[in-house]
Amino acid sequence: MRIFDPHIHMSSRTTDDYERMHAAGVRALVEPSFWLGQPRTSVGSFTDYFDALVGWERFRAAQFGITHHCTIALNPKEANDPRCAGVLDVLPRYLDKDGVVAVGEIGFDSMTAAEEDSFRHQLGLAIEFGLPAMVHTPHRDKEGGTRRTLDLVEEAGVDPGMVVVDHLNERTVAPVDERGCWMGFSIYPETKMDPDRMVRILQDRGTERVLVNSAADWGRSDPLLTRATGEAMLAAGFSDDDVDRVLWRNPVEFFAQSGRLLLPEDETDAAAPAADASATFEGNSVLRGERVG
Repeated sequence: MRIFDPHIHMSSRTTDDYERMHAAGVRALVEPSFWLGQPRTSVGSFTDYFDALVGWERFRAAQFGITHHCTIALNPKEANDPRCAGVLDVLPRYLDKDGVVAVGEIGFDSMTAAEEDSFRHQLGLAIEFGLPAMVHTPHRDKEGGTRRTLDLVEEAGVDPGMVVVDHLNERTVAPVDERGCWMGFSIYPETKMDPDRMVRILQDRGTERVLVNSAADWGRSDPLLTRATGEAMLAAGFSDDDVDRVLWRNPVEFFAQSGRLLLPEDETDAAAPAADASATFEGNSVLRGERVG
């Protein structure tokens, strides 16, 4: 079983997690920029974080045979802090870098006017740079936030096929599906979505335009829940090809639209290393592999 985790926050994980993920079949991932667990107080704290995503974290993953990509954005939660407003001005510098495959996470946290302004601005950046957009749906009033999200995507003129609306559940999947956006599901031990619920959604609407991720952030989470979802699919009667589509080919198809996806040289071989583990770290080095898109 080969796995591409399309949304996992490795900055909050240990090297042991990388080892476990590789053993479970993970060969590529996307790490979205997000809130670090406490307020950041300056634009400089963001640029240091972005530098780590496009440099150090990419190198760290390669040592364990996993190709690391990232998304860059001012996240919704911190869009409400006026100290972070200048982050929007530095984003273009990072959205032009290798390994950055989308603008994200953008969207809503508490459904404020500041969040909506930031969301609009960054949808514009996605269009300007020809990148997909990864959208965060709010934890509160998720249904209302999802509807507003879809309206703003349409108003901005973004191709829905270039947008993944993430953290969906049984109540929010239908409107996203109807608008033609990609549907993202975060699998957690206790909240949001679990493997069995995910299987029921796949049985109901099929495997097209679905991205399954582990998110695996600061709270209680498990970076192997992508694998657990694949196993639950097989137990429910899905084929190996169905699992490969959901856990590998779908994220490849979505993020390849960036033109910057870097995959193992033999992407059909689940055992192939994602990059040369002996590569030297030079800030923003390009790791060996096959570029897709």
